[in-house]
Amino acid sequence: MNALLEHLYAHAYLSAAVVVALVVLLVVEFRMAAQSFAAVSPQEAVLLANRGALLVDVRNADAYAGGHLGSARNFPGAAIADGAKQLEKWKDKPIVVYCDTGLASGTAARHLQRLGFSQVKNLRGGLAAWRADNLPVVKLK
Repeated sequence: MNALLEHLYAHAYLSAAVVVALVVLLVVEFRMAAQSFAAVSPQEAVLLANRGALLVDVRNADAYAGGHLGSARNFPGAAIADGAKQLEKWKDKPIVVYCDTGLASGTAARHLQRLGFSQVKNLRGGLAAWRADNLPVVKLK
């Protein structure tokens, strides 16, 4: 044990680099897990929307005005964190949440599921993936 401590002390920069690399690896893994939570592709989101799913944009109002999915409603992350009272009638109906990249909406989707929403999906890749597939967005500005 003493030899290990001496080695770590003698190679402090290398040891610190290993610790930083592990932390980065853990952060990336957690983000990937958040992004993949009940994820649907843009094409699957279109099918769900056509079948009556609610599209929820969790970005701020300015981002929403700058471009959003056609029938999407804007409920910023703070509104969902406060208990999503405005979404109560959708508890047992399909909901697709999205943000710019799919990370914040993954967090929102998990939160909605904890609140009892049974059919929550996250748009994989967010609005960026939607645009990459050349699907239309609506602008309010």
